Amino acid sequence: MKASANVRRVERVRYELKRRDVEVRRVTPLGKNFLSITFGGDALEDFVSGSFDDHVKFMFVDGDGEPVARDYTPRHYDRDRRELTIEFARHGDGKASEWAANAVIGQRAVIGGPRGSMIIPADYDWHLLIGDETALPAIHRRLEELPATAEATVIVLGDADDRRAFESAARLNVQWVASPDALIQTLLAWQVPAGEGFAWGAGEASVMTRLREILLRDKGIPKEAMRVAAYWKRGASSFHQNLE
Repeated sequence: MKASANVRRVERVRYELKRRDVEVRRVTPLGKNFLSITFGGDALEDFVSGSFDDHVKFMFVDGDGEPVARDYTPRHYDRDRRELTIEFARHGDGKASEWAANAVIGQRAVIGGPRGSMIIPADYDWHLLIGDETALPAIHRRLEELPATAEATVIVLGDADDRRAFESAARLNVQWVASPDALIQTLLAWQVPAGEGFAWGAGEASVMTRLREILLRDKGIPKEAMRVAAYWKRGASSFHQNLE
């Protein structure tokens, strides 16, 4: 079945770019491979994030005195408390992962952005969310925001230790896979539901490029009804690209 030609436009919103000085307020382990770190500070008073796949620039100075900046999903924002929560992967040897693994209450950092949001309506007939472990914070946030009338298929490449339960009022079909090839094969086997839907994906650049080709050519989903991003690229220390 091909996707519906009746495509709803996604709303693009721009924000004033700000750098915000924050401090660590809470550090919470999330299974074996992730940490949830909640930052607080008066600078977060007017923070705004309108979409589940927004990204902020997380900035700090490493042990050698060098500035480091990485992109992360705003997982949760509490305006009353002036707190922003970000989830960090604990595995790997990245500088941001190392910073998070050693974070303590009161430690300082800087958060920039987001520059804007691509606001994807929640009332589509169906939603497809697909990606690797780097996409998990955005997927968790999206599912928490979907209403009970929504239907979502979730395909995630991740270790068994990353398989936290998804919380959502929506009707879910969740499939975990163990390799990039399995991710692609599962997508190829997926049948496009009836009605108007939206496909979202994020992960490693080469895998996401292939995924986007499948959505366009094999599944007949128009580019206006999808958003696919490369959150990282093999061999690159800092990478983020929206695939057009």
